Amino acid sequence: MTPDGRRAHDHRARVDLPDWMRNPTPPRRTLGRRVTDLVERLPGLRAARQSLWRWRDRTGLMESHPVITTILSVLVALTGTTALVAGLFYWLHLTLRDVA
Repeated sequence: MTPDGRRAHDHRARVDLPDWMRNPTPPRRTLGRRVTDLVERLPGLRAARQSLWRWRDRTGLMESHPVITTILSVLVALTGTTALVAGLFYWLHLTLRDVA
């Protein structure tokens, strides 16, 4: 109760829901639901599905070691760029040497 005598929280009266909300129609038997039921019934498929979920939800290298992964990515990109630029200059050297 509050100091002025009122209750701290007044509850609203229950709302009467329409019939379609109280008793919804059953879900349709779509192809996806049938495949899911098949996978759940067969132990081998169920185990494969769960292992796929575990693999998908694993912690990635970028989440566990963000700095190391970033440094390695930059080094790989820098090495590749350097090799491409050096190859371009070597190709230009060979091309222009034959022209002159």
